[in-house]
Amino acid sequence: MKVFAVFGTRPEAVKMCPLVLELKKHKEIECLVCLTGQHREMLSQVMETFGIKADYNLDIMRNRQTLTTVTTDILERLEPVLYREMPNVVLVHGDTTTSYAAALAAFYRQIPVGHVEAGLRSGDIYSPFPEEMNRLMTDRIATYHYAPTEQNRRNLLSEGIAGNIYVTGNTVIDAFSYTVKKNYIFQNAKLKHVSFWKRRIVLVTAHRRENLGQPLISICQGIKRLSREYPDVDFVYPVHLNPAVREAVYAVIDNIPNIFLTEPLNVPDMHNLISRCYLIMTDSGGLQEEAPAFGKPVLVLRTETERPEAVTAGTVKVVGVDEAAIYQEAKKLLDNPDAYRQMAQAINPYGDGHASERIAEALLALK
Repeated sequence: MKVFAVFGTRPEAVKMCPLVLELKKHKEIECLVCLTGQHREMLSQVMETFGIKADYNLDIMRNRQTLTTVTTDILERLEPVLYREMPNVVLVHGDTTTSYAAALAAFYRQIPVGHVEAGLRSGDIYSPFPEEMNRLMTDRIATYHYAPTEQNRRNLLSEGIAGNIYVTGNTVIDAFSYTVKKNYIFQNAKLKHVSFWKRRIVLVTAHRRENLGQPLISICQGIKRLSREYPDVDFVYPVHLNPAVREAVYAVIDNIPNIFLTEPLNVPDMHNLISRCYLIMTDSGGLQEEAPAFGKPVLVLRTETERPEAVTAGTVKVVGVDEAAIYQEAKKLLDNPDAYRQMAQAINPYGDGHASERIAEALLALK
């Protein structure tokens, strides 16, 4: 069986690399990797971490790329590769434009698509944008659906997608066995100066498209207010490379002693930071899945989440982007040990770290 895994962004790579490594263990499967190049530098770091080399790189990244150019470039450059290889299955992940465009390219060649992390829904096609529509369309194209949770399976069933659904857990949990080490030494220079054993650390990330502008400024103002009230707490914020993000963040919270603004972290640094921090404040989807594996409460800096399982389980709370709300909810967890313990001890709804094995078994069963 020839399996063709296509991905192009850092988050996809973190979740697909453990699956690629698992597939390569099986002699019955030939697993090829194709990068689209939607991300470049951030993606290469992940590939190096997992020791995976791509068989193809479409190298689509260009200055001022848009959703349209990403989509059309992938369609044009992936078509001849699929024609040459003619795999039995094309695997895509999640909700990126790479995933949707690669699934569409495979559909045009009448090649079955397997969708890893299928069935996530926010219920609003414009939030997150364009991810919600990407995942909807990818699930419509896909033949095989690898749903992380039972709720994801129910979402698919409610839309009339009834066949070939496998509840597997989330492959991001699998990644930790490769990246998190007890005696890990951080590579980022600023993290070397963070007192993980003496002070509480709050990890912050915010970069989503829908938060650009005033929402991101409000988020930063909330963090600034917290940093002043809690001088004994350190805030670590790896700042996304998007110029609009960096401009807002550095304008509001630069040069504050207990706020560490860093460049984007490589995967081992990020995963070990998650494992050692006290609390996470984020608009990321992936962190909502990763943090519960380490018992870390998450405050979601968005107005909705496509990961309601974590909210139901109690590991995640959606707090929005209002400065006062962010301040109040973080204050509760910093001041109230019982409130913190209730979130930290909630059961992780995203699996046991064996999702890749379940996906491999499902693929082998197709032979």
